[in-house]
Amino acid sequence: MQIWVGLGNPGALYALNRHNAGFMAVDTLADVHDFGPTRKQFQGWVREGRIGGARVLLLKPATFMNESGRSVGETLRFYKLASNALTVFHDELDLPAHKVRVKIGGGTAGHNGLRSIEQHGDGDFRRVRLGIGHPGHKDRVTSHVLGNYAKAETDDLATMLGAVARAAPWLAQGDDVRFVNDVALIQQG
Repeated sequence: MQIWVGLGNPGALYALNRHNAGFMAVDTLADVHDFGPTRKQFQGWVREGRIGGARVLLLKPATFMNESGRSVGETLRFYKLASNALTVFHDELDLPAHKVRVKIGGGTAGHNGLRSIEQHGDGDFRRVRLGIGHPGHKDRVTSHVLGNYAKAETDDLATMLGAVARAAPWLAQGDDVRFVNDVALIQQG
């Protein structure tokens, strides 16, 4: 069993925020890979299914971003899994918009969702970093991250999310390099 977590904030007000890129990614994964129905569990919403040959539980914490670790920690404890079974999809300010990268461990780069998860476990989990671009000046970061995607960005966003879902079997197999390469190839069309 693998636990794949999408980070975001619950509620319609935040649905199209750049900060909700992780929620969008797991929703797309669930739809493309025909996951089961959503149920409320572990202080969040979960859907179960298979990606490639792997059994995957998709989790969207309902605790708001800053408390995501409560939901993630509860899920890992319930299934008696270590952080190496955890993959977190999150927005990444320091990547160009719609670029995707994967890394294991590392710092939080000021991301409160990642910080919360580390506080409820350890930091050696896999991170799928979904680029949202930097607004250019630190004074504009908060409004950029918590702002909605612009209409002009929606096609590129949909392409990125679709590419992540189509390449996900490589991620499920642990071939992070092939996953990232395939995402980039799919995006190039």
